[in-house]
Amino acid sequence: MRGATIRWVTEIAIDTPRGRARAHLSRPTGEPASMAMVLGHGAGGGVGAPDLQRAREVALSLGVAVALVEQPYRVAGRRAPAPAAHLDEAWSAVVNHLAGDRLQGLALICGGRSMGARVACRTVSPTHAVAVLCLAFPLLPVTRARATRPASSRLPELDAVRVPTLVVQGERDRFGIPPPGPGRTVVRVAGDHALKSDLGAVGEAVGVWLRRILGAP
Repeated sequence: MRGATIRWVTEIAIDTPRGRARAHLSRPTGEPASMAMVLGHGAGGGVGAPDLQRAREVALSLGVAVALVEQPYRVAGRRAPAPAAHLDEAWSAVVNHLAGDRLQGLALICGGRSMGARVACRTVSPTHAVAVLCLAFPLLPVTRARATRPASSRLPELDAVRVPTLVVQGERDRFGIPPPGPGRTVVRVAGDHALKSDLGAVGEAVGVWLRRILGAP
């Protein structure tokens, strides 16, 4: 494993069809990056979420450049997320901009936490992602007290992904725990949807999987 020292590169404003997004790009020191990982945030949170930061640190220590992306609605100061189609459009624009600019020539792992994980799963084709990292994938929506039918599972979004996928899920996640599947590894860690209880376990799961993706020992 390389040293965890990083060189903070820049904060980049990126115009998308759904408004201005922002990417926080960091690169490992020393040798050139071997790959890049682009991660999105959850619906009500930002890129400072502990699990996102832990995944970033692990990736950098393995020589992977990392971009943490803020969706346009967050950059504009709104808390309520945009519709799914708008999120996907903005995300694809950001990833493709980075792929043609600061991350040019690098294979891309896409992912994120919660809502960001769903967006990454839905946009594998337009972003040309070679792998997907899902932190706390929200398998089931919150059920309303007066709901008359069971909530629809979001498993089809995961099942549609045809590249290697890692799901790191809290044992007590109120949104459920996805099952493993072809090309999909599911690692359960202590805690709930926030994935704050055992960041060491989160980092270990991400590190083991990333080494496999990188072909490292």
